[in-house]
Amino acid sequence: MKVVLTGGGTGGHIYPALALIRYIQKQEPSAEFLYIGTHRGLENKIVPAAGIPFETIQIQGFKRSLSLDNLKTIHLFLKSVRRAKKLLQEFKPDIVIGTGGYVSGAVVYAASRLKIPTIVHEQNSVAGITNRFLAHFADKIAICFPSVAAAFPKEKVVLTGNPRASEVAAAKRSDALAVRFDLDPAKKTVLIFGGSQGALKINEAVLAALPQLFARTYQVLYASGERYYEEIEKKIAGQKIPPHIKIVPYIDRMTEVMVNADLLVARAGATSIAEFTALGLPAILIPSPYVTNDHQTKNAQALVDAGAAVMIKNDELTAKTLMAPLDAIMLDDARREKMAAASKKEGIPDAAERLYRLVKSLVH
Repeated sequence: MKVVLTGGGTGGHIYPALALIRYIQKQEPSAEFLYIGTHRGLENKIVPAAGIPFETIQIQGFKRSLSLDNLKTIHLFLKSVRRAKKLLQEFKPDIVIGTGGYVSGAVVYAASRLKIPTIVHEQNSVAGITNRFLAHFADKIAICFPSVAAAFPKEKVVLTGNPRASEVAAAKRSDALAVRFDLDPAKKTVLIFGGSQGALKINEAVLAALPQLFARTYQVLYASGERYYEEIEKKIAGQKIPPHIKIVPYIDRMTEVMVNADLLVARAGATSIAEFTALGLPAILIPSPYVTNDHQTKNAQALVDAGAAVMIKNDELTAKTLMAPLDAIMLDDARREKMAAASKKEGIPDAAERLYRLVKSLVH
């Protein structure tokens, strides 16, 4: 089987594609892959580093206001479709899968014109502009949140979940917290992070809450983001940090840390949600206000409605509004366990298998 994947701009579009590739490789070692992205997106670094053949097209997004740049966007789209058709004709894939971002618009559209089977994968609870456009041309639309189904033609929608969930679901509790961070594995642990680069508002709230966290019996592992870490070190210089509080710039191998945590405090990106629900981890979610269509708020609300999470709006986040749900959850075993069960119920740990079955149903 020969598969083209396309998607870019953010890790939320790239990592599900790579997770699906890894799953298919296990099922079909002879399968061949080509990833089509852009020079400017994160995919330009992430995909080649994963050892996947990589090609690029040039494209940009539409401005939301009237702009001459939109004329250039139309020109680039038509040009990118021609480039995509050339790449597809050379590679001759059995199927093309788009995971989001403007680049997937050109590639999936080109594949549909060439009569190649296509799948669009929508990770969020709000349909992206590109995926709404592609819904008219794609054969199937794989979704992760049932609520987004209404945005697409009913006959095309299949609930698959996010393939990243399948990789995380296999993780087992270990001594990672003790070995890597010198924390007590017998104590309940809160994991706090704002993404790989960190989040200023989350950092401000956590720093303000530190005196209260110093006095708690539960542990806190807090990743500030590398660009904020030096400044945070200066602010806490001279303070005696107790052993149950660990502040680090970045956490790699996040899965082995997340599986050993008891509560997550984080943004509400689709990939993070797929991961922690696959593990059945309760969460306090602080949606980023800087994303298209405020989709993180809607992602978070779906889990709040399910009883798996508490949401704090970014502009309402303070030490006080953070500590209230932290204590309410961490000091109440029954509530935390109930939230964990609800989180597990929302997870789709067999997402990669579901998406693979959908792929096979379209490949003749």
